[in-house]
Formats: sequence, structure tokens, C-alpha cells
Amino acid sequence: MNWSVRSTKVVDKQAEKLSESVILQLRFLFMDLVSKGPAALGWPNYGKLYGKKGSDKRHCHLQKGKPTYVCCWEVIDKKRKIIEVYYVGTHEKAPY
Repeated sequence: MNWSVRSTKVVDKQAEKLSESVILQLRFLFMDLVSKGPAALGWPNYGKLYGKKGSDKRHCHLQKGKPTYVCCWEVIDKKRKIIEVYYVGTHEKAPY
């Protein structure tokens, strides 16, 4: 069964400012998250983000260089298989 991946309104606005190559990488990441789940193994700098207890937040790099673009997502419900992407943009402004 596939995962449900949704993005916040903030992410939709952030994505409008991205270059075509970064948007393409973001689409590939969404397809991976839908088919394989929240563990984006094989994506550059993939890792879990530690902070609040009980939250399952992760990130990876979409494009290296200057600027570096990242994507951050959270597993909302493991049983119902729901992932929410809450940030996409430059590494400097990432919420971690």
C-alpha cells in the first residue's frame, strides 16, 4: 500500500520560487515517498531530525551547491501512512 504525501500551503508557495531542476528533484522525492515511505534512502544527506519527543521529522538535500536546497517532512500517521512535507527551500532558512 502506498503512502499519502501532502504538502502544506507554505510549501506550495515556496515551490513557486524554485528553479525547474529543483522542482523536478522535488517531484522525484514525492514519488519515492509515496512508493517507499518516509525513509528516503539514497537521497543526499537524508536523515532524521531530532527534537520534539514523539515527532518523526526527516530531511534530505534536493540540490547541492550554493545555494543548497532541502526538503523537510514529517510522518503524521504511521498506521494510515500519511506524510506531510512542511518545508522546501534553501538550507540556510531550513527549520532545524
